[in-house]
Amino acid sequence: MSGGPDSLAMLLMAHAVYAEQFEVATVDHGLRAEAKSECAFVEQVCSERDIACTVLTVQVPEGNLQAQAREARYAALEHWVSDRGLAAIMTAHHADDQAETLLMRLNRGSGVAGLAGVRRVNETEAGGLRIVRPLLGFRRAELESVVSAAGLDAVEDPSNQNDRFDRVRIRQALADADWLDPLAIAQSAQHLADADEALDYEVQRFWEQNAQRTRNAIRLPLHPMRETRLRLMTRAIKELGGDPRGSDIASLDDKFSNQRKGNVAGVMVELRSEDDGQFLNFSPEPPRRS
Repeated sequence: MSGGPDSLAMLLMAHAVYAEQFEVATVDHGLRAEAKSECAFVEQVCSERDIACTVLTVQVPEGNLQAQAREARYAALEHWVSDRGLAAIMTAHHADDQAETLLMRLNRGSGVAGLAGVRRVNETEAGGLRIVRPLLGFRRAELESVVSAAGLDAVEDPSNQNDRFDRVRIRQALADADWLDPLAIAQSAQHLADADEALDYEVQRFWEQNAQRTRNAIRLPLHPMRETRLRLMTRAIKELGGDPRGSDIASLDDKFSNQRKGNVAGVMVELRSEDDGQFLNFSPEPPRRS
């Protein structure tokens, strides 16, 4: 937790229901001078309630600051969960966060998986950390009221007011559009998460029934539905060691309207017409001639 109103509210609510059944971690990213005092504040709040608290210090590499900080934070949390023998972590994402995420991704042209937003329960890509988000049905203002009723002064992160960040601009736009309902937008994200889960189920079913794997190749019937086809192509390429971007997979699929082969992430993909239908054949890209 950060000491902000969202995570403080989550701590207070968890303490009221699950006292002595959880621990707290707070992360110092070393990016702001105030970070140490904010971590100390979290420690104090926990100490007053006899809650175990650990301060995790991380180093954030250069690059996309927010993305790198998030990656470093979750890596540290994964080690902490393992060391402490904990089942999962809870984060304080709420309905307003979900609405902001959906609107940002709509603006970027995201597909179903992206528009599903943050999930109520999911795991990190490596599967080492289970993440639970119990507050997605709450508004930001409701959580602030919980903190206020407890007589606590939450930490305010100055980056939440910095309109260089897309999320801050979206938040400001939502505040100015009082006819938009973040809870309804968040519910739409949940519907999209359900659709995403259904697509994954179909991909798994189709793969188990139709994928033909040899040592160096994978053969799949051409699925008629584009979104399912893209996911199957992604899976096949990953099975052969590639790490494709979604945009590259989509571009390759588009090319099959006028050509028969292409390569993505070191994997050659060929569309073949046979007596019993059309098939996609995946194989490692041949070495380039020097």
